[in-house]
Amino acid sequence: MSGQRAVPPGSNGITPVQQMVASCSGAILTSLFVTPLDVVKIRLQAQKNPFPKGKCFVYCNGLMDHICVCENGNSKAWYKTPGHFNGTVDAFVQIVRHEGIKALWSGLPPTLVMAVPATVIYFTCYDQLCAALKVRMGERAREAPLLAGAIARVGSATVISPLELIRTKLQSQKQSYRELMDCIRSAVEKEGRLSLWRGLGPTLLRDVPFSAMYWYNYERSKSWLCEQYNTREPTFAITFISGAVSGSIASIVTLPFDVVKTRRQVELGELQAKNLSHQVSSSTLSVMRRIVAHNGFGGLFAGFLPRLIKVAPACAIMISSYEFGKAFFRKHNQERVLRPLQTSNT
Repeated sequence: MSGQRAVPPGSNGITPVQQMVASCSGAILTSLFVTPLDVVKIRLQAQKNPFPKGKCFVYCNGLMDHICVCENGNSKAWYKTPGHFNGTVDAFVQIVRHEGIKALWSGLPPTLVMAVPATVIYFTCYDQLCAALKVRMGERAREAPLLAGAIARVGSATVISPLELIRTKLQSQKQSYRELMDCIRSAVEKEGRLSLWRGLGPTLLRDVPFSAMYWYNYERSKSWLCEQYNTREPTFAITFISGAVSGSIASIVTLPFDVVKTRRQVELGELQAKNLSHQVSSSTLSVMRRIVAHNGFGGLFAGFLPRLIKVAPACAIMISSYEFGKAFFRKHNQERVLRPLQTSNT
């Protein structure tokens, strides 16, 4: 009976802990599926344009970005000396043949350590907020996903931001954890505790609009498809398609902010790798101006197709896995409620 009381009203029949487990499973599955695609992409990029020493590149496996610094034209964590690949399929085959299948999941540990907890916080907060806002907003309940998505993203990004800073420093400079803690302690003493949230602004500019649009379009698409197929409960296919479509729309609209965030990450990482102070103007507006000056307005939409190819399946896998997990727990909870009633009737 305690398990029944643990399900709060407005939670669609599942507990917050069950929501966390469902989102954790979805995050792990997304990482496992998308990481090999980005490893292969980086290896192909390195083959065409080998990265020089001290050069940074950003690796993103659908859940989080990793900044990587090359040493002697090589970064052991994500790619070795580029071989000769004749395409994506050939790259998959050769990497597995010569380096082992584990090489396709290079860089996965940081994601599991950081991105999975962040995703758990984000998805659980969204569900709880959305349920509460739908009750409070009454006739405007359809806009609840928009607001809940934005607030949930602000919360998760703020919580994880100091860990992002630590991760960036670890990847750009070979430091022991003791040296890293001394560096962070020194920065806090000189610049205050807010220095731990440096870079949060551009992250929020990209992720908050993305999250708001994503959840709003996802809920609308899911409802529309359910009506079209005359079903009350969304199927795996409906959630997968809705996730892919809403993720694609949000990624296209927020692409300029993604370009700016990537540029700032690369610039900061390269300066840190060379032990230089942050000499480049780092405000979002100044970076946008530099991009437009050097590459034109189209530079703000650089990487349009690769981002779309990566974000759409990542969003689809994540949300469909999450919804499947919630449906599993909902059914489990219903069976627990019905079992004592059936026993008493017999």
